[in-house]
Amino acid sequence: MRDQLAKAFHDTQSFKWDPQGGFKLASGLTSPFYVDCRALMAHPRARRLVAQLAYDALSDVNVDCLGGLEIGAISIATSISDYAYAAQPSRDWRTFVVRKQAKDHGLGKLIEGAYKPGDRALIVDDVLTSGGSLLKAVTTARGAGLTVTHALVIVDRHEQDGRKKVEEEGLTVVSLLTIDDLMRHQPGTT
Repeated sequence: MRDQLAKAFHDTQSFKWDPQGGFKLASGLTSPFYVDCRALMAHPRARRLVAQLAYDALSDVNVDCLGGLEIGAISIATSISDYAYAAQPSRDWRTFVVRKQAKDHGLGKLIEGAYKPGDRALIVDDVLTSGGSLLKAVTTARGAGLTVTHALVIVDRHEQDGRKKVEEEGLTVVSLLTIDDLMRHQPGTT
């Protein structure tokens, strides 16, 4: 299934490689890789692959809810939660989303969704590069009283020591794919 997901990145044009020009990342640095999980997650077959791989990878992890930083984590968390419930109704994993900034109206929440203090939460993110967005979601979730010990990403880019930074915060990182998996499935390669 990992091979199918890697191929789906290429089929949906959600992975680009430009060794000369590169792409500007959120950190401001440039990378030869562009990984667009939002485009990938717009395809139902790809969402299903992500959800099934995540479900399998989380078989030994106890969680009550899952979520991450807006916008990317919404479709990931929802897809995994729906798949888990369909596969095993006792895995009633609720979802939440961490806002980049608190609302300036209503209750002024920084986290929206179904969670409560003491819940075991899994933080999800699309891509792990520097770890900044993932760690922001972890900090916010922990600040809301959630217990966070694991994080799941679709692709670990193996750049900017992202995995190391996240692991230094006491988290186990689960990645469905790495940048090497995507490069190995480039059209024209075997």
